[in-house]
Amino acid sequence: MRKLGWIEGKNITIEYRFAEGKNDRLPDLAADLVRLHVDLILVSGAQPASAAKSATTTIPIVMANAGDPVGAGLVASLARPGGNITGFSGLAPELNTKRLEILKDAVPKLARVGLLRLPGANIEGDLQLKEIRPAAMALKLKLEEIETEPDAKGLESAFQSAKQKPVNAIMAIVVRQFFAERKRIVELAGRYRLPAIYFQKEFVDEGGLMSYGADFDDLYRRAAGYVDKILKGAKPADLPVQRATKFEFVINLKAAKQIGLTIPVRVLERANKVIK
Repeated sequence: MRKLGWIEGKNITIEYRFAEGKNDRLPDLAADLVRLHVDLILVSGAQPASAAKSATTTIPIVMANAGDPVGAGLVASLARPGGNITGFSGLAPELNTKRLEILKDAVPKLARVGLLRLPGANIEGDLQLKEIRPAAMALKLKLEEIETEPDAKGLESAFQSAKQKPVNAIMAIVVRQFFAERKRIVELAGRYRLPAIYFQKEFVDEGGLMSYGADFDDLYRRAAGYVDKILKGAKPADLPVQRATKFEFVINLKAAKQIGLTIPVRVLERANKVIK
């Protein structure tokens, strides 16, 4: 925003609200921002976007990285979003298929994949499951869905269950709660010697094995551009929802060595970054 001429405290004021992983707080937080008569609401993810959309039909809303905004009912279409909401899609549902393909190529004789998911209904998670279940079948992989609360006790139990089934590798549904617990998830995957592929490079920064996902830095930069346009008079309905165009595939060979996994050269050659 600074590069676009917006300087906090000078010509823009930013009101921050954090749900701290508790989705039930989102409606109240969105309503609070509406009461402040803010000029625009910027959100990350489908759940916050849904809460903001329910709170206002007039204040512009920009999504920085919604997974499937059409499937989640946030916009009428990508080209013509309509209403007061627009932004960017991180392609969460579609990219899970790619992660499964990478896992199959990277892990010899992969047959069973443990999929960490939140319990109950969840907009983002449910849309991803519709994509990943048939993808697993097409790849001839058995998908073991493991419901878990995103806390220390729940995740420990989830990995114990994964090891008992047993699965050959681990994935996680793309939700903020798992991202917030990335350090714990990476530690558990290492301790249980389970190959894992994650949805953001920050998992690898914590010592995780592999990640494949949209370049979120790029999405947020592009979202700032939409914020700039709307604050200067553009209407959300006239700005198409754009999909991620940059992706990152990162491999950590240190983590592979720790669990005794040799990643094939053909997989290494596809990575944007290999940590040795």
